[in-house]
Amino acid sequence: MDDRLSVQRRLFPEATCFGCGPANPRGLRLESFVEEDGTVVARFDPWPEHDNGLGFLNGGIIATLLDCHGGAAAFDHADRAGWRPSAGSPFPYVTAGLDVRYRRPAPLADTCELRARVTAAEPDEVTVDAELWWDGTVRATGTATWKRWRPRS
Repeated sequence: MDDRLSVQRRLFPEATCFGCGPANPRGLRLESFVEEDGTVVARFDPWPEHDNGLGFLNGGIIATLLDCHGGAAAFDHADRAGWRPSAGSPFPYVTAGLDVRYRRPAPLADTCELRARVTAAEPDEVTVDAELWWDGTVRATGTATWKRWRPRS
């Protein structure tokens, strides 16, 4: 078992995001970890409720996983660069766009692996490529653009 704190528990332990919020008992509770080479990895065990109706992992759940896991990579990168959230904002960035490509069906009953890497980063925008893997094969990919969140009234 990994005794390190996940990016989510380290940076926003009170978050209630459905995909990655540690404080959401009914959410997916994704936990992402940074490897030595900078790749962010996570494992996810689908639930029977995540069925797409054909016995595979639902595409919306896949998109949520890629989005939230990519967010962990963006938030970790921002934290290491010293790019803190704006005043009144719990997060430094929000998803501005997500392009998901479904390449092969993903299993409903087996653990999947997620991998993400920051591919471009500036203080106002971070781009992340994420992948969902199973059985040695990429099942889905996503490229997310994260923009600086500046709360407005």
